[in-house]
Parts: sequence; C-alpha cells; structure tokens
Amino acid sequence: LTVLTMYAFLYGKTYLALSGVGETIEERAKITTNIALSAALSTQFLFQIGIFTSVPMVLGFILEQGFLRAVVNFVTMQFQLCTVFLAFSLGTRTHYFGRTILHGVARYQATGRGFLVCHIKFSENYRLYSRSHFVKGFEVVILLIVSLAYGYNECGATSYILLSISSWFMALSWLFAPYLFNPYGFEWQK
Repeated sequence: LTVLTMYAFLYGKTYLALSGVGETIEERAKITTNIALSAALSTQFLFQIGIFTSVPMVLGFILEQGFLRAVVNFVTMQFQLCTVFLAFSLGTRTHYFGRTILHGVARYQATGRGFLVCHIKFSENYRLYSRSHFVKGFEVVILLIVSLAYGYNECGATSYILLSISSWFMALSWLFAPYLFNPYGFEWQK
C-alpha cells in the first residue's frame, strides 16, 4: 500500500506539473485563501516511510523496554541501516504481490540456497533485482526529477524536500541496497 501510494502521488504530481493544473490550483488556493487545500497537497510525506510507519515500532519498543532504551534501540537500528533494508524488502513484497495478482502464481519458490552467507557477483545481483527494484527505482527517480523540473511550488526547496524525501529514500534504497549489503560483489578477482 505504501508503494502504491507513492506511485499515485508521484504520477499525480507529475501530471499536475506537466499539464499546468498544479499551478492553477495553487493560484486559486492563494486567491481564495484556501489554506485547507494547500495543506492537503502537502501532507503526503507523513504517510510514507516517514512518521506514521515508524510510530508503531517505536511505541512497541517504549512499552517493552522503556523510553530511554527504546530511543537507543531505534538509533542503533538507524546506524545498522535497518530502514534501508525495510524499504528494499517492501519493494520485493510489492513486486511479487503484483506478479501474483497479475499472473495468478501463488506457490512457494525455493531459492536453492542454504543457510550460508554467500557473496553474489555484481551481474547476478543485477539479474536478480533488475525488474523488481532497479527499473522501478529509476522510474521513481525520473518522476521526482520531472516533478522538480516542471512543477510549480512557490514555497521553494523546503517544500519539495519535505514532499519528496521519503520517495527519494525509497528509490535510492531500491537502487543501492543490494550492493550496500553485499559489498564483495564488486571484487574483480573473484
């Protein structure tokens, strides 16, 4: 649902930017002093990877361990790049859920790997995640760039950053997480 919300928001924002409708809506909201419309257009960042998805986890930590230990655990998880892995796994689940809906395949797929930690080569990593993550990551990056280049926003860079930080985070996680968590894939001697 998070990924579908992000796609709906980005395609909607790109449509508003390329058609000129976004500028018209902003001007009419400004003329009529419609603050509710401006606020509704600016609340998307709250519903993605940002605030609302991490609140249940933090509250669970607080209930189980107390406030101070919960904050320490949350900060430790950020240093361990758990949010990058979460965003990447979210892309994996979304891709395979979509494939199941479209093609009707619902069965267990064995990976063929044991419980060993092995390093995968760069080309194998690319082959495994090309359709599920890299193509979609580049699509999100292109939508964000088009929205930045052609979008109308009188609030400037701060508003764009707040509206797109979670989308940039998701796209960069999809593009770089396989190589971040498998750094030995870049070794040329293997």
